[in-house]
Amino acid sequence: MGSIGMLNNSTLICAPLMAQSVEQMVSDMYEAKAQGADVVEVRLDCIKNFQPRQDLQTILRKKPLPVLIVYRPRWEGGQYEGDESTRVETLHLAKDLGADYIDFELKVASNLRGGLKMDHRGGSKVIVSCYVNGMASLEDLSHLVASMQATGADIIKLATKAIDITEISRIFHLLSHCQVPLIAYSVGERGLMSQILSPKFGGLLVYGSMEGNSVPGLPTLDSLRQSYKVIHINAETKVFGLISKPVSHSKGPLLHNPTFRHVNYNGIYVPMFVDNLKDFFSVYSSPDFAGFSVGIPYKEAVIGFCDEVHPLAKAIGAVNTIIRRPTDGKLVGYNTDCEASICAIEDALKEQGCTNGGASLSSPLAGKQFVLVGAGGAGRALAFGAKSRGSRVIIFDIDFDRTKSLACAVSGEARPYNDIVNFQPEKGAILANATPLGMHPNTDRIPVAEATLGDYQLVFDSVYTPRKTRLLKDAEAVGAIIVSGVEMFLRQAIGQFNLFTGREAPEEFMREIILAKF
Repeated sequence: MGSIGMLNNSTLICAPLMAQSVEQMVSDMYEAKAQGADVVEVRLDCIKNFQPRQDLQTILRKKPLPVLIVYRPRWEGGQYEGDESTRVETLHLAKDLGADYIDFELKVASNLRGGLKMDHRGGSKVIVSCYVNGMASLEDLSHLVASMQATGADIIKLATKAIDITEISRIFHLLSHCQVPLIAYSVGERGLMSQILSPKFGGLLVYGSMEGNSVPGLPTLDSLRQSYKVIHINAETKVFGLISKPVSHSKGPLLHNPTFRHVNYNGIYVPMFVDNLKDFFSVYSSPDFAGFSVGIPYKEAVIGFCDEVHPLAKAIGAVNTIIRRPTDGKLVGYNTDCEASICAIEDALKEQGCTNGGASLSSPLAGKQFVLVGAGGAGRALAFGAKSRGSRVIIFDIDFDRTKSLACAVSGEARPYNDIVNFQPEKGAILANATPLGMHPNTDRIPVAEATLGDYQLVFDSVYTPRKTRLLKDAEAVGAIIVSGVEMFLRQAIGQFNLFTGREAPEEFMREIILAKF
């Protein structure tokens, strides 16, 4: 079956199992293996009416892959509330019965008389672990690692609760400098990047959840194997990611990562839950972090952190793509949303035979009323694109000052957001939603009065999760041409890929992924 220690420091994928019965635990071990796990972490404290010798023998006799035994007490976030000596004896029993790995908490390992008795007969290895609940400095974490190392453990494990994504940089530092095999990560949605990038910095093991048992901040086993392909990540891998808040909706990894591999580019694209742009760019300033997509709510604010901004992005006042220029490390901002969204709308009109007075060189948007809901980053890109095609732009946004500012920039008309309920568009107008309304999980809302949808010739929704939002379904039902945010997403991603890699994006390959995965 093999073990972590025999695989030349190759990062393995581990599935945490928390079944409440031995039978289910055994079943889950087989399922985890089928889903791509190399090893499973068995939480004994989750098993009801646990019988140490009998249940351990069953688990270890029937295991289809290496097993890491954990028996977590309440004081370390687990469920065990019994006698502490009994718990420690159970861990030693697991070792005697041939468990591949046994996890002892640092507090226990430090107090054991005679140390951990590193007897490797049968290939068992001892992991000493510590969980830090709250912010800790790099110095404090380094002291903890040194304390765990001093126990004589084969492997040490450090888990933290990430309050901010910048704290993960400390995890990466520890992984890069530790003298013994180290498992280190942060839990929670802000900690997701610590799992995916662990192989880049020398991590021994990453955790992935089984389908149907999702855990916040934990990628699925399938995504680690298929989307992120963590087995191919190494020290030279360039890191790209989506800066957003929230970020769980992002499908960028499903598109960018396979495309990187398709053109043999050593890059990885990850979700980045960012709370503070200044702190983020200050901490992640190395050439390893080579480029970023920018999502809600940062497309405008991020301009202030770019060393240079492309003229189109500067005119729009929004950036959705940043690259770190290899020659001098400067951050350069671009906008690939503008042409992506407007071209998607134009092409949909042309496909339906909608031209502008027969002038083949004229945009089908020329002269049309273009009703835009949302004046944020995506809205600004749409507004400038519509203006460039000769449309008459009308803008609604909750922030009326922002509405007026954008309307002034595109010679458009600003309307109070509350007026949208009673707004009557011209026949044949274009509607574009550039707000998060309708995004998963709040999929039942639309930004305009449903009764007016029939007046629009085309309805565009920048939301792409779900692919066909309620707005698009309702618009289609009354005969409007619809354009999904998925089409804009694809086109802007093609532009981003070109900027990220300096190569020509394989457009057909990327479109095939969109059709299959979105």
